[in-house]
Amino acid sequence: MSEQPHVVNKAGQVSTDQVEPVMDRISDDRKKQILDDFENFKSYLGKRIRMAESIGLSEESMAKVAQKIADYLAKHEEPQNSEEKLLYELWKVGDEDQRHKLAHMLVRMVQADKA
Repeated sequence: MSEQPHVVNKAGQVSTDQVEPVMDRISDDRKKQILDDFENFKSYLGKRIRMAESIGLSEESMAKVAQKIADYLAKHEEPQNSEEKLLYELWKVGDEDQRHKLAHMLVRMVQADKA
């Protein structure tokens, strides 16, 4: 049996090239559940951020993964609510540097929610 690829391997190394295959493995029903409500989205992201922190990932590493996930969502998913629509519109008009900064802000937003 082959092991499925992960964004973070057992050694704690980040492989952002694995974001798309991992996202593709999430069922449509699960994606809908996560994206239907912005609070659900933040909760889902927060759980992943806490997991990343627990294995010692830096904010920069988390932001790189968040940026790849946001790229994926912008290409493959329709915004489901006004908050996601705003993020989508900001993502569309931002350049690479601005998108990276927005990814940092998303990480910090969910970190602040748990405080």
